[in-house]
Amino acid sequence: MLKKFTLSDKFLFIAALLSLIFSEILFFQGFKQEATFIGIWVPSILAFGIYLKLIQGKNND
Repeated sequence: MLKKFTLSDKFLFIAALLSLIFSEILFFQGFKQEATFIGIWVPSILAFGIYLKLIQGKNND
């Protein structure tokens, strides 16, 4: 299953995961506004990954 993921897929997934973890750390330390700001990066990073996949698919046709 992991063979289907490219290096960029793994990098974007790790970036989204680190963003989520960092957001949770900030939230529990009391920095709620900053945590929310960083937390909304997660769907943006994942959406960018989907966009890259779509672009790669069009180039292969």
